Amino acid sequence: MKLMFASDIHGSLPATERVLELFAQSDARWLVILGDVLNHGPRNALPEGYAPSKVADRLNEHASKIIAVRGNCDSEVDQMLLHFPITAPWQQVLLAERRLFLTHGHLLGPDDVPPLDAGDVLAYGHTHIPVAEKRGDIFHFNPGSVSIPKGGFEASYGMLEENVLRVIALNAQRVIAQVAINP
Repeated sequence: MKLMFASDIHGSLPATERVLELFAQSDARWLVILGDVLNHGPRNALPEGYAPSKVADRLNEHASKIIAVRGNCDSEVDQMLLHFPITAPWQQVLLAERRLFLTHGHLLGPDDVPPLDAGDVLAYGHTHIPVAEKRGDIFHFNPGSVSIPKGGFEASYGMLEENVLRVIALNAQRVIAQVAINP
């Protein structure tokens, strides 16, 4: 199964448009959004093209293809605008050989890892910094941020295809980080 990951949209319409364009081209089965969908939060500057209600409208067009978790900037008011659930602090996707534990990263994440089996994947956002690596027995995957990248990285998203997790630059389309998760 091919999955596309986006995190930390923070209400940026241009970033949302680019994500949806790439999602349509990717043939991915699901678009996994790892939190912070509509609001920028008090610690971040306004992202380019900040338009939360328009972001909601565009994402709602793809509601049946979205799996999402709640970020620290998401609220129940945001849920009122979105036609797909975002209030769960975590989700799980079960694959034949492993599970993907999806979270934003502010409650459970790299510093507070939930109980996972060897070979499972912890997918999170929150830091806005891309990660694709094995730490101990589990894989850590952070697609970075599509709107407010940090740590000197460019805006990015993620893909899971053929047992490889990749973080890809949103505009340049080059691989920033990757890790094979072969059984």
